[in-house]
Amino acid sequence: MRHGPDETKRVTIADIARRAGTSTAVVSYVLNPGSRPVSDRLRARVTAAMDDLDYRPDRHARGLRRQPRWGQIGLLVPDLTFPLYAALAGCITRQGRARGQLVITGTTGFHAGAEAELVRGFADVGVDSLLVTGILDGQSCARICRHARIPVIWVHTNRDIVGSNVVTADHVRAGRLATQHLVDHGRRAITFVGGFTEQDTASGDRDTVYLRYSGYRSVVGIEERHIPTDLTLRGAYREFHRHLTAAAPPDGVVVGTQGQAAAVLRALADKGLRVPDDVAVVSFDGDTRNAYGQTILTTVQQQLEEMTEVALDLALGLRAESEGVPELFEVALSRGESCGCAVPPSYAAAP
Repeated sequence: MRHGPDETKRVTIADIARRAGTSTAVVSYVLNPGSRPVSDRLRARVTAAMDDLDYRPDRHARGLRRQPRWGQIGLLVPDLTFPLYAALAGCITRQGRARGQLVITGTTGFHAGAEAELVRGFADVGVDSLLVTGILDGQSCARICRHARIPVIWVHTNRDIVGSNVVTADHVRAGRLATQHLVDHGRRAITFVGGFTEQDTASGDRDTVYLRYSGYRSVVGIEERHIPTDLTLRGAYREFHRHLTAAAPPDGVVVGTQGQAAAVLRALADKGLRVPDDVAVVSFDGDTRNAYGQTILTTVQQQLEEMTEVALDLALGLRAESEGVPELFEVALSRGESCGCAVPPSYAAAP
């Protein structure tokens, strides 16, 4: 049981100082990174006291956010080798630079320990806000940033929604749109490729995959067919190829992430199956400007530029915070050849 001040009384810096056995000045230094150096041991005592007292910054004071002091924003990304995260980081860096902000990027490798280490590092270096594009432990990240008085904007991820400032695409609608498009092409045996449980994959954007799978299920109902994978190219190829060897092929495939789409296309080719004649394929995201692949992939696209603009507005205090309700952005189908649509060869006229 916690033993703190009267619950009807707001926890103050003085309360924290008493609990930590230090001065209010030291507590202030911890709450305002960069103002004065604080030893790791003393910082740990202060943050432990904040946790024990369930300290929350004053919501009204948060609304009166200070003007940016550092001119730099932190960006937490799981893995820049994932095409979506690379594209999103590019948008954020480019738009941030146009606004006079230096974007400092840290990659976590989908490790919760690295997440916490990087968030503390951002606080020590000094950033005006933190953009998080994918995370395993959102609660810990939010707690560290709350203590450091760093606003957090959650971009693309719904994991552990911890309050305000969630900017993401409507991934359920994306899954529904992809699946319905295959149905409209007359496909009936439609399989979803991608894992979203801890047993399926230890890394990857499994929350987004689950939302897309939910959209897929809303269309196919009891006719669902699911091939779990670990969200890597190798894993997607292995599991899908194994399925094609053991059972009749589907006539349509929804691939849960852009990164796995190439593996699915390769497995189909290795089995002598033609896309889209034998099997139609739809995936998500991807660079729609790349029309020079063997098969132009049909994808459901997020509005990355628009999402980035809103996220940076929130980061710089130019937009009111959204309390607990994500800013959901629409998605759009980008027709390619893999679904069976007739796509004009616009690339042929390129200089």
